[in-house]
Amino acid sequence: MTLPGFGISRRHVFAGAGGSIVASLLPEAVLAQPTTVIDVTRARTDPVPIAVPDMAGAGPDAQRMGRQIAQVIQANLRNSGLFRPVDRQAFIQTPEAAAATPRFQDWRVIGAQALTTGRVEASGDRLRVEFRLWDVLPEQQLQGTAFTAPAAQWRRIAHLISDVIYERLLGEKGYFDTQIVYIAESGPRDRRTRRMAMMDQDGENHRFLTDGSFQALTPRFHPTARQVAFMSYFRNEPRVYLFNLDSGQQQVLGSFGGMTFSPRFHPDGRSVVLSASRGGDANIYSVDIGSRRERQLTSGGSLDVSPCYSPDGTQIVFNSDRGGDQQLYVMSADGGGARRISFGNGRYATPVWSPRGDLIAFTRISGGQFGIGVMRPDGSGERILSEGWAMEGPTFAPNGRVLAFYRETPARDARGGGYSSTLSQIDIAGFNERRMVTPTDASDPAWSPLLS
Repeated sequence: MTLPGFGISRRHVFAGAGGSIVASLLPEAVLAQPTTVIDVTRARTDPVPIAVPDMAGAGPDAQRMGRQIAQVIQANLRNSGLFRPVDRQAFIQTPEAAAATPRFQDWRVIGAQALTTGRVEASGDRLRVEFRLWDVLPEQQLQGTAFTAPAAQWRRIAHLISDVIYERLLGEKGYFDTQIVYIAESGPRDRRTRRMAMMDQDGENHRFLTDGSFQALTPRFHPTARQVAFMSYFRNEPRVYLFNLDSGQQQVLGSFGGMTFSPRFHPDGRSVVLSASRGGDANIYSVDIGSRRERQLTSGGSLDVSPCYSPDGTQIVFNSDRGGDQQLYVMSADGGGARRISFGNGRYATPVWSPRGDLIAFTRISGGQFGIGVMRPDGSGERILSEGWAMEGPTFAPNGRVLAFYRETPARDARGGGYSSTLSQIDIAGFNERRMVTPTDASDPAWSPLLS
């Protein structure tokens, strides 16, 4: 149900969280005018000034939660590079007073264009968080939403609120209520231990999914974000496993003989596409998860690897040496009509399709230098976003706006193995590159869909 003055009705179920989080609509002031969407390209050079005061609360527990939620929201927005949180030392109105009735002149005078207010009620192990987003200049409410959830889920409430702010002010979906799965690496270079690990997109709630007793490689999320496909070895035989994030259980999807590479899910979640080496070549196969039936999609004696579906499931991008060196190709999902799309200097690898369908990200190796770049699906508009000594493995945030990847750094910054491997994020416009902190070396990131 949508009430006057509120533009979004959402219900979020926390799988395995021991409860649900419900975003219900608050019966408050009518929104007189539609939201003015801020141009994202302009926001790159002129980030949106936004004030994020603590949320009000009765009692020390509610006040502490209100402060922590506001801090996470502020960090999310700042880290996107598209918002500039106003210095809290400049605030005139108190959080409690602003939650009751914002005094807009107090926020205009300190340069805020947008304002968040809210109130937290803590009752035992439950939280109720009322959140509002205001357009300061016309003094209008843009959003009003209430979240009820177990207190342990307060960070997720902050991420959901951040997504609402991002979408209402920038006109495109946010990406804060997401997770990243990756390979956690430790030990010397010739004896690396590789465990599968997962964390929230901001690095919090980190946990290891495998114990290191076997090597894990190339994890990829299921479209529901509740399952991960990954590569491992059993008695030196490569296998594809499916890991259930709710139960922690894993099952073998199959052993495909020879070397197997980079399984990825079809957008409908019912099959995976992968590359398997048999003899002197490597070809692309689709494997039905239910029946375990495999279908060969490419042939011809070349090395066809790193397949990835388009968002609608009708096409596959992959890299191949069929033309003499390693380049990117796009073919139909049944394996027909392959055409080359990369023509720049160097070799191309690890392609991945944007969730929006408008771009393909890739790794390019040229003149001993690695680069992370994007191009349109027809090969036009190629741009290198970041270059370095060794970097690869791009993965898109679910809104297609941000890429994560990993880079290696030579010995001077190493953690005991001759080099270090770290995760980074960058905007697809090529700005706001920043490192993602992990407890060990890290490689092969994969970004989840939105959790809600």
